Amino acid sequence: MIIRNCISTLLLVHCLLLLCFTAEVFSLGQLIYAVNCGGEAHTDAYGIRYERDPLHGKIGIASDYGKRLLIGRVPPNDYILYQTERYHTSTFGYDIPVNSDGDYVLVLKFCEVYFNAPDQKVFDVVLNGEHTIVTDLDIFEKVGRGVAHDEHVPFSISKGRLNVNGEESEIRGNRIRVEFIKGYKDNPKINAMYVIKGDLDDMPKLPPIPLEQQPLDQQQQQQAPPPKEEPEAPKVRPRASGPKQPDPYESDESSIMLPLFIAIGAFIPILFCLCKL
Repeated sequence: MIIRNCISTLLLVHCLLLLCFTAEVFSLGQLIYAVNCGGEAHTDAYGIRYERDPLHGKIGIASDYGKRLLIGRVPPNDYILYQTERYHTSTFGYDIPVNSDGDYVLVLKFCEVYFNAPDQKVFDVVLNGEHTIVTDLDIFEKVGRGVAHDEHVPFSISKGRLNVNGEESEIRGNRIRVEFIKGYKDNPKINAMYVIKGDLDDMPKLPPIPLEQQPLDQQQQQQAPPPKEEPEAPKVRPRASGPKQPDPYESDESSIMLPLFIAIGAFIPILFCLCKL
């Protein structure tokens, strides 16, 4: 009886765990498509199941060069989504099945695992051949090296037409294509991606970038001291124009000699009178 009760309890706990796991996945919306580009199948911390890369051995180059890095902004279990990647020396892409109308979100996962400077790998991402959903993506410039970066692209489908930011295009064969465009800076790449039928607000977001993982220029901007106030220069009295004017209060030597002249003038007649006597 005790063993039977223990087994029943374990089964109940297992069922509750399954219900919690299902509820977590369901809260994100209906998963339509998920692939670990350049890597094997993986289930992430949110319960999203990523399939093995369907382009394996077909198009582009699969790389696990990033496995030598610890990836910032994600738990260790999900490092693999950003450590593996697929890149190509020309434009390449993936076909995503869509069979019903509604609102969707495409999440593209990137991580720079090779370059140590910006302006080395720069490329665009185009959806359904007509909509440029990411322009001049420079992963290192955005987050630095070895740090996860996600791009969230909401779109909608109605009556066989795709709508991205108010621009429409026709869907053919119930599939839309996401392409990574070869530009003039190295090769386009993608680490992982998924599509969920739901709202952008329901999508899990990466946490903020810690200061020590931010690109150097961003750190310098945040750590730079406020500009030092320069001491105010002493005011200089303006120089007068024209010749210097005499000071009206300057002493006059003629006023000092006047009493002496008066005394001499008075003494001369007296001296003349004395001589006649």
